Amino acid sequence: MRDVAIVSFAQAKNVRRELDANEVEMVMPVVSEAVEQSGIPRREIGFTCSGSCDYLAGQPFSFVSALDAVGAWPPISESHVEMDGAWALYEAWVKIQIGDIDSALIYAFGKASMGDLPDVLTLQLDPYYVAPLGPDSVSMAALQARAYLEATGRSERDLAAVAARSRKDAKTNPAAQVTGDFDPERLLGEPYLVSPLRKHDCPPISDGAAAIVLASGDLARKVCKRPAWIRGIDHRIEAHGLGNRDLAKSLSTAEAGRRAGLGTGAVDIAELHAPFTHQELILRDALGLGNEVRVNPSGGPLAGNPMMVAGLARFGEAARVLMDGQASRAVAHATSGPCLQQNMVAVLEGE
Repeated sequence: MRDVAIVSFAQAKNVRRELDANEVEMVMPVVSEAVEQSGIPRREIGFTCSGSCDYLAGQPFSFVSALDAVGAWPPISESHVEMDGAWALYEAWVKIQIGDIDSALIYAFGKASMGDLPDVLTLQLDPYYVAPLGPDSVSMAALQARAYLEATGRSERDLAAVAARSRKDAKTNPAAQVTGDFDPERLLGEPYLVSPLRKHDCPPISDGAAAIVLASGDLARKVCKRPAWIRGIDHRIEAHGLGNRDLAKSLSTAEAGRRAGLGTGAVDIAELHAPFTHQELILRDALGLGNEVRVNPSGGPLAGNPMMVAGLARFGEAARVLMDGQASRAVAHATSGPCLQQNMVAVLEGE
């Protein structure tokens, strides 16, 4: 297997509404920053892959316009995934593995503020049995949260503690949208959105963009003082129907983590794509992360959750810590679909 590393990462500040820029104008600065940081001339990057969602833009093939931010002339080798940008990273990683290229640019963008996000996500559900019932994403997450609390004996205070810690950690992240010091006891006094979830248990609606550059072996060592090597990566999917799986567990995450090599050594930090507080606890259990592992030092999706970007950002945030020399080994996780339906796990090491 070829050595592949993240050599640069850039992201826009997550905001509730980006009123002054369209998708192209959001993507262009982060792509330019990531390419410049990588030390690889843009013309020499072998592949470009993006992640986004037509449902957010309300039009088909919305990703095509975003290519203006990359510069598609002279022609470039380009692809797109209708998913979080973490899956675009996976496609680029595979392309490097088969020897077609030595470097790749991955970017993702999402402008969720243009519609009612919880209801927009309903349109992606099973069109025959689930979508006609109209369940929104928060209500489905609440079903999962209740199942988890009843199965494990955890309490709503445990969820509030996750929210308080995440937003406090986010104070050092310039890209974070929601930060501050929150008292878990006061949070428990807030009204429910959908029981047992309160506002602090749910991710903010965010607009944002992010970009990463991958490089293989010698090229990565040449352009980056301390690359963040992807030592293992895997993704798994579970049944689409919520009634066909145990919502209190994430078997796909556990399997992806095992196949990615988690468990073969100590982990310093984990960046988990857990939009809801209870999902962080489910993912911790699935990956076997003990209390010694610092989870989401960036604040995670609870501090800013641009759709189609937040998963890629977990890879970038984990890589940033490794490249800065603040940790030696990290886990990056991304999810897609309702209630942790599909999950990707990667083990990263700084060298």
